[in-house]
Amino acid sequence: MTPEEIKQLLESRLDGVEVQVEGEGCDFRLNLIGDELAAMRPVKRQQTVYQHLNEFIASGAIHAVNMAFFNREQWSARGQ
Repeated sequence: MTPEEIKQLLESRLDGVEVQVEGEGCDFRLNLIGDELAAMRPVKRQQTVYQHLNEFIASGAIHAVNMAFFNREQWSARGQ
């Protein structure tokens, strides 16, 4: 999968979440920006994202995913 495919997939399935994807091949870093998602408990946030990526992880299209979660205020403070 390409970073753009991952971005489109997650943004179409996670309401109100902006996704930035870095990486290539099968290893990716995701920055997920959304107030509701950021407010969830850490395990619930990851479960929410993994439910949309599991089939691609199982197929080998994605090997490693690192995630960082931000609410919109936190993301703005980073100057992004």
